[in-house]
Amino acid sequence: MKVKDYLLSRISEVGTIHMTLLDPDKVSAREFRELALMAQEYGSDALMVGGSLGISEDQLDEYLSAVKGLLKIPIILFPGSVANLSRYADAVFFLSVLNSADPYFIVGAQVQASVLLLKRFRNLEPISLAYIIVGDGGAVGYISHARPIPYDRDDIALAYAYAAQLIGFDMIYLEAGSGAREPVRPRMVSRVKSLVNKPLIVGGGIRDPAKAYELAFSGADAIVTGTIVEENPELLKDVIRSTHEGGMARKNSGIK
Repeated sequence: MKVKDYLLSRISEVGTIHMTLLDPDKVSAREFRELALMAQEYGSDALMVGGSLGISEDQLDEYLSAVKGLLKIPIILFPGSVANLSRYADAVFFLSVLNSADPYFIVGAQVQASVLLLKRFRNLEPISLAYIIVGDGGAVGYISHARPIPYDRDDIALAYAYAAQLIGFDMIYLEAGSGAREPVRPRMVSRVKSLVNKPLIVGGGIRDPAKAYELAFSGADAIVTGTIVEENPELLKDVIRSTHEGGMARKNSGIK
């Protein structure tokens, strides 16, 4: 089964899936292996791998080759640059930072990456992703020269998300940034989900199970957590459970 099909199947099954994001630049190879296996054991639906700074192809290969045969959940690259590709992953989020002020992060890097995917990484399944930066934006907002959407400007988020759907992206990601002071607000998630029919991913600043549940119930099809995995791994189990419970509650209620 293709990775995209697997993700859609899991969303249909549980309402909201959970994806664990690991940044090889922030953990050792041993810690990466332990955290990846723990995320799978706790019920995370996919492993995202990437970061905004400091990851080379060689480092990615080293980290991913050590877990490739141990994981049953898919490994999806979440690249911060065209150097963040590895043949040991299953898929890559082929992302475009839609609200960047620099065309390079909207389409320039993607043109470069497309050549690499064609010539060297044919095994990777590309999943096109509209990446929309919200709030503080974190490191990714700074690096990508984004103009983050204010937390309370649902109307701007709606415009970007609907544009992403019209362009034809496979999925849409509302990102508050790693370690953000607060996550994307549930009202923004709910309003965006009411307008678009593409899978909606939400990440950044989600530090506790209650917030994961609230965002899942509000309309997120996928919740991404990364910082808590590195800082408080044991909390991950509760966040994953709450994500699935929030998604199922929304599904059973009949809310879109």
